[in-house]
Amino acid sequence: MGLLLFLWILEIGAGLAQAEFIMKEKCTNYELQFERVFSVPGDVAMLNSTLLSPDVFNFTTTPFNITWYSTKSGQEMRNVTGQVLVTRETLWFLNTTMDDDGDYVTVLRTPAQCYMQSTKLVVNMPIDGECGRPLKAYQVLTKDLSDTLHCPLRDYMDKLDSYGISSSVTWYKGCDPILDEPGRHTFRDRNKLTIDRVENENGGTYTCTLMFTLDGVNGSVSETIEVTVRDSYFLLPEIHEPGNKIVKAVKGSNLTQRCLVFIPGVGMPFVDAFWFVNYTFIPNKPSERIHMSEKRLWTQDEPKGVWLERLLLFSELREEDFHLNYTCRAYSSRGFPEGYFTLLSTDPNIILPIGLVAGGVTVLFIITVAVYYAFKIDIVLWFRRACPVVYANKDLDGKLYDAYVACPNPGALGFNEEVEKFALQILPEVLEQACGYKLFIAGRDCQPGQAIMDSVDENLQASRRVLLLYTASTFKRNTSSSSNNNNITKISEGGDEIESTTNESSCDVDVDDGDKVFLDTRQQLECVVAMYKALLEGSIKVVLVELEEISPAQLALFPESVRHLRKKQGAVCWWKALQTRQRWRVCSNLRKDEESGEKVSKVSPSLSPSSRFWKEIRYHMPVRGKRVVYPEKTALLNL
Repeated sequence: MGLLLFLWILEIGAGLAQAEFIMKEKCTNYELQFERVFSVPGDVAMLNSTLLSPDVFNFTTTPFNITWYSTKSGQEMRNVTGQVLVTRETLWFLNTTMDDDGDYVTVLRTPAQCYMQSTKLVVNMPIDGECGRPLKAYQVLTKDLSDTLHCPLRDYMDKLDSYGISSSVTWYKGCDPILDEPGRHTFRDRNKLTIDRVENENGGTYTCTLMFTLDGVNGSVSETIEVTVRDSYFLLPEIHEPGNKIVKAVKGSNLTQRCLVFIPGVGMPFVDAFWFVNYTFIPNKPSERIHMSEKRLWTQDEPKGVWLERLLLFSELREEDFHLNYTCRAYSSRGFPEGYFTLLSTDPNIILPIGLVAGGVTVLFIITVAVYYAFKIDIVLWFRRACPVVYANKDLDGKLYDAYVACPNPGALGFNEEVEKFALQILPEVLEQACGYKLFIAGRDCQPGQAIMDSVDENLQASRRVLLLYTASTFKRNTSSSSNNNNITKISEGGDEIESTTNESSCDVDVDDGDKVFLDTRQQLECVVAMYKALLEGSIKVVLVELEEISPAQLALFPESVRHLRKKQGAVCWWKALQTRQRWRVCSNLRKDEESGEKVSKVSPSLSPSSRFWKEIRYHMPVRGKRVVYPEKTALLNL
């Protein structure tokens, strides 16, 4: 008996000496872990050291060993079959007893360092008459919603999974096991129990028991949850602003951005939101250049919930504020959603210059188009005069005349002295003498004895243009002589038969139907042939010259071909030039009186090639390109 007592004293002494040696060892002491491990006799208890962490040392490249010690006995913890299992940073009690209560020290050694940490195991006796554990966790279920209970044994499950050991969880309400019943209770992910549509009777105590086999021992560990049911609830907060967007601002200006969070639910939730820049907390201090405001809350009825707002304020933006992410994170028991914005410097404002340039180009284009249409004739005539080399020489096209002048015959409708004067005097004076064009005028240039039809056809073929002169009565039908249609002359034009009589007047040509057209005078023949070549063949251009103002009623009596051509290309109006001439005469007489009878000009504006009327005529006349002198042609012309 004395020997046994002696050996026991020696063992205690050795343990105390070993404990004293550990304390004297120069180890970095991380003190007692904050979290305690609670157990009851017969359960499995797991003590896990946090020294094996990259925050302590690089355990992936540095060799190390771990030793566990009991501070109660001072002895190193070793594997005991069915009782204790040491696996590096984890100490397992496979069948916990009341004697296991106490502190346990982890010592981790590397070739150069030593670290130590204490972990506390608390073993309590179960309460008589209760099926759960004496120390309980607390969770809340929300009434009328589907809510979930979480088993607090997740650390045990993860550790067993790392060993490749399978485990299972059984849930109890009070002492009764809970079955997986869809529509009432649903098991999820081993550690979750979902209750569909929570009612008040769902409150009470729930126990989850984890069962597994470790080191040949069938063990289990349990945790009890005290569950309360509440009418108020809230769901996962929703971040509405900022919306993960880019915000542009000007350096030196101030800026305000808000964090707007909606928390769906009933009642006032325990939720807050804070601003961070690159995961650094932004303080709630108005004295700081960058700070956040106090939170503001207001409720909403539909859908039910609470809005939370916090502003982020910049009193002055600096260069270092740009190209950073500013994050607003909401904190709640349901989760930590967040939203951010990226602050960038405002790009140069190119919209205004682009708008000004586009507007200027548009205005310039409109002005250019307006100027062109207003001064088209002047521009074209100037270009012809300035750049004759651009145009081909018309002297070698086989034509003898620049224009064929078709006008009413003496005695025909529409003929008068003014028409004759214009055709035989004014027209040659301006176009031939002043402008250098060569005209064929039937009343002046016809060869004596030549047939009218031959003369018209031959000279039209030799002309580049047709100047069709007409008055209001040129195409008027003479119905009084309708009974005297005795002289009928037939000509052939492109296979169609054209008849000339003394009682009908028309310029219409219809080669498709082969209708007969009746002619009164030579001009009608000229008109028919000219319109045929212009409208059907497209071999010559007809220029309409109005000598009198035409009323709509008078125009309605014109041949359809003339009306069509007049609508398509318009007419050059001599009567407008006469009106200008009359105004010029009035102004000239007034100036004569003012200047003691001295004449202002010897040339009437209506006879000047630079007047509007003659510019229009010249615009429609053939282009006189750069002339090339050929010796052979010059010799023939001199003969």
